[in-house]
Amino acid sequence: MTVVRGAALVLMFVLELGVIVGAAVWGFTLPAAVAVRVVAGVVAPAVFIMMWALFGAARDARFPVRGVWRVLLEVIWFGGGALAWAVAVSTVSGVVFFVLWVVDALVRWLVGGEVSEVVGGPGGNVVSGGPGGPTARRSPGGRAPRPGGGRRG
Repeated sequence: MTVVRGAALVLMFVLELGVIVGAAVWGFTLPAAVAVRVVAGVVAPAVFIMMWALFGAARDARFPVRGVWRVLLEVIWFGGGALAWAVAVSTVSGVVFFVLWVVDALVRWLVGGEVSEVVGGPGGNVVSGGPGGPTARRSPGGRAPRPGGGRRG
């Protein structure tokens, strides 16, 4: 792993935490009754966490998305975090947050990190993990294993 790619992945992790914190700050600072603020401050980050766990987690996503869908997921997720920071704190904080994500995404794309694996950047494939892709498992003979254990009926 190059230093630049490592730094980009660390920044992405910090931004992921920033989305969750931003959603909580937004919820707890709503101009509403205390009960509403508490519920929003707990539910908003929970929704973001659930969305990322289902679709965006690097290795453990339940329904991993690729290609344009991955880009759309990141725009919605990090854009939602930026919007939460903009509403809860200031417009400048939201814009800075979103710009940091854009720069991070471009760096990951250029150095062949995660984004390039899903959108076909300079260091990646158009679809990563598909049949014959870089993450496909191979048997000792070089062929991909058959579904169901590889035995013929």
